[in-house]
Amino acid sequence: MSETVIVAGGCFWCTEAVFNDVIGVESVESGYIGGTVENPTYKEVCTGSTGHAEGVKVTFDPDTVSLPEILDMFMGTHDPSQLNRQGNDVGTQYRSAIFPADDGQKAEAEKAIARWNEIHDGKAVTTIESGKWYPAEDYHQEYWDGEGQRNPYCMAVIPPKLMKLRKSFADKVKS
Repeated sequence: MSETVIVAGGCFWCTEAVFNDVIGVESVESGYIGGTVENPTYKEVCTGSTGHAEGVKVTFDPDTVSLPEILDMFMGTHDPSQLNRQGNDVGTQYRSAIFPADDGQKAEAEKAIARWNEIHDGKAVTTIESGKWYPAEDYHQEYWDGEGQRNPYCMAVIPPKLMKLRKSFADKVKS
């Protein structure tokens, strides 16, 4: 039976591209979570005034890739030590956060942050939050596989994330 977790680690195009390369990931949906506005638009979220984060909903087969592995990949492919930013993307919409579906996922999120902190001397600012999920507009879905490979921003940001994934989680990456 599939499991789903929602994470936010900067631009959702970039995070989506990472998880689309993972064996056992069945789908990745870009969207918005953690804010106060019902059915926010990309334009609204980009202002930083809605409280939403750009996130991805990752649906995966836990018999192939575990939740701890998914969370370690998340922590290892963005910079969880950056408060409300990833690279040149600045604002609360780019925060590092995990949105667990239940207490079990919350416990695993806490463990993943602790593992990262142990290796990196306790510097993660990743939060554990709750919120209602809103799928992003259609043109944001599967962005890297379409427009993204012609977008200079994506070409600068996504390949290094994919290299981190391949280096640290080689046995879990699609060929």
